[in-house]
Amino acid sequence: MPLTPDQQAEIEAARSGESMTLRATVPGMEAHLYRAHEVLDHGFVRVIDYMGDDSAIVQAARVSYGKGTKAVQNDAGLIRYLMRHWHSTPFEMCEIKLHVKLPVFVARQWIRHRTANVNEYSARYSILDREFYIPAPEQLAAQSSVNNQGRGAVLEGEEAARVLDILRADSTRSYDNYEAMLSQEGQEGLARELARMNLPANVYTQWYWKVDLHNLFHFLRLRADAHAQYEIRVYADAICRIVADWVPHAYAAFEDYRLGGAQFSARGLDCLRRMLAGETVEQAHSGMSPGEWREFRAALDAKG
Repeated sequence: MPLTPDQQAEIEAARSGESMTLRATVPGMEAHLYRAHEVLDHGFVRVIDYMGDDSAIVQAARVSYGKGTKAVQNDAGLIRYLMRHWHSTPFEMCEIKLHVKLPVFVARQWIRHRTANVNEYSARYSILDREFYIPAPEQLAAQSSVNNQGRGAVLEGEEAARVLDILRADSTRSYDNYEAMLSQEGQEGLARELARMNLPANVYTQWYWKVDLHNLFHFLRLRADAHAQYEIRVYADAICRIVADWVPHAYAAFEDYRLGGAQFSARGLDCLRRMLAGETVEQAHSGMSPGEWREFRAALDAKG
């Protein structure tokens, strides 16, 4: 269970109180506040606070561009224009603060997005819980033979059972040793800041993560992509559902132009124009490398 009964009680207590405010609020986000959206076996994402809405994006754009936006007749249209032309600052007017519980190896991927404010649970001061990410059987896969960063076929039968046994046994043993080093009978145990180094990368950590909408969209564009590692993608998917309730116009534009759209190089556009003109274009005459060609064909949802 990602949440203990005590934690759930704290959330219910937080949600039971109300505060008067003159700032903009979003009913969809008010419904998300404090609630834990479960991810993986022990993880979650919670909205702690947020600032701004779709109107804040539009307001910022009209302040900065003045009369230049008069040709755009509605807020949704303006937001789509901003997204389409890669404007960033209006989206920076919205911010969100999340409480995330996640495996350490996922956190190390996540922290590469250096455009947020982060405060992580400290194992120097506190003792980490005995919680480890153990993949579901359908997520156990061999190394891909064509992608150094990807997965291949799913492991099955005895091999899958063997790997799961190793993961569970190593996690349990490392935590047993962690506890033993912290507590020595009749004497001081090892310092927490040293004992933690023996824990595996699948142990769970937690942090508060505050980011503006522009940089959040960049994170989601990479991590909600089908090619992203599953364990971080499920967190991104959970955040996507939250953002869709927070800024529906902005998220719809993001989904259309970023998640569902495609960007072509000059060579790619040249090949596309030739194809539309009826020419049969092959990789050898495209000016693209084999890798570029595969990505180009995949963007067109074709095989070749």
